[in-house]
Amino acid sequence: MQLPNSAHTSRPWRIHELTPDFRLEDVWALPTPGGRREDLPRLVERFAAGDPAQGPSCVARALWAIRWKVGGLLGWDDDETGVGSRVETLRDRMPDDLRDAPSGPRFATMPFTSLYLLEDEWAAEVANATMHGVMHIGWVPDGEGGYRGQMAVLVKPNGRLGSAYMAAIRPFRHLIVYPPAMRQIEREWQARDREPAVTRA
Repeated sequence: MQLPNSAHTSRPWRIHELTPDFRLEDVWALPTPGGRREDLPRLVERFAAGDPAQGPSCVARALWAIRWKVGGLLGWDDDETGVGSRVETLRDRMPDDLRDAPSGPRFATMPFTSLYLLEDEWAAEVANATMHGVMHIGWVPDGEGGYRGQMAVLVKPNGRLGSAYMAAIRPFRHLIVYPPAMRQIEREWQARDREPAVTRA
């Protein structure tokens, strides 16, 4: 379920310290009920292990294939467009306590890099020729004595190209990409095993 921006901006997340020049693009409630401490690492491990190109929606898979094909042809995802090349990593903005915290899991297929993993939030960054982006997962009270995940997407578009690209993909994300992704997250969460998650630094 999509949430108002205030669901993210009203909380004292540490990510606010790192992204004052980023735009909040989306906020979503995740169908992932759980406990206070033990379930956030499980959730972020599943995000990092995921591959949107292998998702359940054939339309969403086709969109991802088109995106990677176009990006390859136009050089949007070349090394010189990424973090540490076109843009500095947000780790350079992190205070000492965040630098000393676990960074979080490595991504299996997506071009994100984890920034930090705390008790109630995790952040990862990505950059290409169109934007510098952040995926933020918070662990928030569900109003019924438990907790659930909440995802926010923050972006810093790269000039006119980035602004036009983000505007063009917005309806596809909301109508085609996110709904089946949320259903898949819910199915996987309900079927999750109860083995302790291993958090990699």
